[in-house]
Amino acid sequence: MGKSIKGLVLITGTTSGVGLNTLKPLLKFGWEVIAVNRSNKRAVEIAQQSLTDSQIKNIHFIEIDLSDLDDVRNGCSEILKKFKKPINSIICNAAVYKPRLRKPERSPQGFENSMAVNHFGHFLLINLLLDNILSSEKEIDLNGRTIKFKPRITVLGTVTANYSELGGRIPIPAPADLGNLSGFKNGFLSPISMANGKKFKPGKAYKDSKLCNMVTVQELSKKYPKERIIFNSLYPGCVADTKLFRDTPWLFRFLFPIFQKFITKGYVSQRLAGERVAQVATLKEYAKPAVHWSWGNRQKLGRKAFSQKLSKRIIDSNISRQTYELTRKLVGLA
Repeated sequence: MGKSIKGLVLITGTTSGVGLNTLKPLLKFGWEVIAVNRSNKRAVEIAQQSLTDSQIKNIHFIEIDLSDLDDVRNGCSEILKKFKKPINSIICNAAVYKPRLRKPERSPQGFENSMAVNHFGHFLLINLLLDNILSSEKEIDLNGRTIKFKPRITVLGTVTANYSELGGRIPIPAPADLGNLSGFKNGFLSPISMANGKKFKPGKAYKDSKLCNMVTVQELSKKYPKERIIFNSLYPGCVADTKLFRDTPWLFRFLFPIFQKFITKGYVSQRLAGERVAQVATLKEYAKPAVHWSWGNRQKLGRKAFSQKLSKRIIDSNISRQTYELTRKLVGLA
């Protein structure tokens, strides 16, 4: 047997928050990293502020605007041409959240933008790279040690998309709910801006997009045997002070971290969240299909991750199948 190939992991959204803080543990574990961002220049500048030159040498920066499906296709083509070895693990982290919008922003293809970035862009990226990741080596090298590694795709979920949890039933502006998917069925173009075809609610649009992320994990887990690849998701805890909340009112940005730290006890630092993401995406103990990993909504020192119960809105076979097939059509795969 020849020398093992160094493990290669792709992660989206590393210019701030959880994604940025996932880089260091991935590099510490011995991974080579593909960092996908909208701006390479910004991604490199940010990385240089917290990583050493030797660490940055193990990061490859690829520029992709996830809101633009054409750019996703071009970026994936660049990745497949540039890297001679297959990717072993993909982490879908990037997200946009703009709860103060009065009317929807539109992607280059005309879709409501939070759904375009959070769900459609990642869905297309996963599908375009699936054959590549399925062809990856069964043994890889991490920090000089040869380990067996089953291909893995990990998606960042959220408590607000899971109706089985208290945080998923918050009525402001409304809980995540795809309804009968009439918005998707009717093309999801203007004037349609919501998956259920109803009136635009920016906060709910974000929740719905994350619900679609978690549904995708469940559906892909049914389509591909666990012997070949692992699909999972996680909620690392409430990272209440990231730039995800940059478009919320300033008073919310001031009070929300305090509320999460001292009232709900749900607060998790960006550093800890990044460590949890890296672990779920790469460590052997998390290689379980269709699991949504959580540490609970009230953080407790020393608590281990567990498989969070998911709502019917996520695991219902009919909903997940329809969501998957309709998304395939909308992103041009069917």
